[in-house]
Amino acid sequence: MALDVNTGIAPYDAPEKDLYEIGEMPPLGYVPKNMYAWAIRRERHGEPEQSFQVEVVPTWEIDSHEVLVLVMAAGVNYNGVWAGLGVPISPFDGHKQPYHIAGSDAAGIVWKVGDKVKRWKVGDEVVIHCNQDDGDDEECNGGDPMFSPSQRIWGYETPDGSFSQFTRVQAQQLMPRPKHLTWEEAACYTLTLATAYRMLFGHAPHDLQPGQNVLVWGASGGLGSFAIQLINAAGANAIGVISEEDKREFVMGLGAKGVINRKDFKCWGQLPKVNTPEYNDWLKEARKFGKAIWDITGKGVNVDMVFEHPGEATFPVSSLVCKKGGMVVICAGTSGFNCTFDVRYMWMHQKRLQGSHFAHLKQASAANKMMIERRIDPCMSEVFPWAEIPKAHTKMLRNEHKPGNMAVLVQAPRTGLRTFEDALEAGPKA
Repeated sequence: MALDVNTGIAPYDAPEKDLYEIGEMPPLGYVPKNMYAWAIRRERHGEPEQSFQVEVVPTWEIDSHEVLVLVMAAGVNYNGVWAGLGVPISPFDGHKQPYHIAGSDAAGIVWKVGDKVKRWKVGDEVVIHCNQDDGDDEECNGGDPMFSPSQRIWGYETPDGSFSQFTRVQAQQLMPRPKHLTWEEAACYTLTLATAYRMLFGHAPHDLQPGQNVLVWGASGGLGSFAIQLINAAGANAIGVISEEDKREFVMGLGAKGVINRKDFKCWGQLPKVNTPEYNDWLKEARKFGKAIWDITGKGVNVDMVFEHPGEATFPVSSLVCKKGGMVVICAGTSGFNCTFDVRYMWMHQKRLQGSHFAHLKQASAANKMMIERRIDPCMSEVFPWAEIPKAHTKMLRNEHKPGNMAVLVQAPRTGLRTFEDALEAGPKA
């Protein structure tokens, strides 16, 4: 029997109403007038428990190529923190709407389809990738949709993310849900997994090859945990960087060749002025870090690729320890955006600095196929109920979350459910 079989949803009785409580299911395909959502408003910008507030808002109308999805569970990502803070930019400066619903990961049920949608139908169980575009330019038709001028991230650059009972997405954002996962497991991985996949395999000729060595920052986090697994699956070697010793076993268990604790070194932050005593002290310490890499890869063997996302705190070291002709690929700046480095090591050693931003559908689908085939674990660490969505983001803001990926329940009434019928049976009754 195939790993994933769509058996459909059994008939059930439910009343038609204008608003349903969290966890209460409408009739299949019936769209209520209103829905509950965790909304952010410009005047509330600040930490999550200030900026996120539950509101009753109109359920989204959809266009011809769009789909309305009943959200069973959603994932927690740092862009939700950014959206609440309004930093580095306010999402309202982009979409101009009166409120913003964050959330760029979800698992759920197709509830309504636009009249030009052909690949999906009401009742399909899906996960959602977060890239949107208008689909009508050269990059979307023969190029790379991530380079499209219309490219945007759903739930961050659009107002209709996953922290609501229903979400509105483009049909091309949908992918089959791995049926062996619970709703919350299926909801927590797509953004980080697809981002990691593009970073490692999406930038030829520096796409990852068997036997290569990759330094992975934040190896116990959402991005890092998938990077380790993907590198291992490709037959390459992951060297994970952690900040706490209690994360070492977790990272080694994912398949890392070795682990380095960055707190054993003092070379973090912006680069001191070149050729000053401070620079010489930094270089000495950074080379000690490089030697720790050699202790794993072999003497003189620098990494082929650096998987970057902390940014300001780590970038000077990343650009130093990468091998000649290698690549530093970066997708974020969680420690700050003012990255500095000694450009002599970049030009003289002909290293590549590559920005990377999420993934297009083909890359996201390739990564999702690995999840469906059970070659990748979602590494879900914590699950929060609907009422604690702000708390989950606060933990992420303060770096107090456990290793792996966090999920939140939306319409799924409790954890551990794998089918819509399970959720229907466990949920509140009208």
